[in-house]
Amino acid sequence: MALTKNRNTPQRLNTSRSHALAAGAVVFAGGIVAMAASGFVAAGSTATGLVAVGVATHYQDNTTGDAGDQHVDVRIGCFAFDNSLDADEITAADVGKPCYLVDDHTVAKTDGEAARSLAGIIDGVDDFGVWVVIDPTSGVYL
Repeated sequence: MALTKNRNTPQRLNTSRSHALAAGAVVFAGGIVAMAASGFVAAGSTATGLVAVGVATHYQDNTTGDAGDQHVDVRIGCFAFDNSLDADEITAADVGKPCYLVDDHTVAKTDGEAARSLAGIIDGVDDFGVWVVIDPTSGVYL
């Protein structure tokens, strides 16, 4: 049924979220955080089936906890990360293309022969590193 009066519709700016940490996980502020199929997050790493969900806003240690005992806040957006080397080095010619997780602060040009998960979309390359747009709601993970 259509509205017949004003509605106070909740809104979020969609730039930050809180995620439940996997058992034994440790994340560092500024590191890429990735979600596994379990729905729990940990530091980004070389693995398949992960979804980069953002960058940790703070250090969080769940080494002695069960999955979900601790939460970490992450921001989505465009961030600079370290570049891979050799054949996996990202250049300005790769802007607009996907890049892949090597670890929680390094991205690569290729998926490492299907060994790496998507980190996000390359937005630029400069002296700061590789600028990557991380937004799991962007549709690039489909």
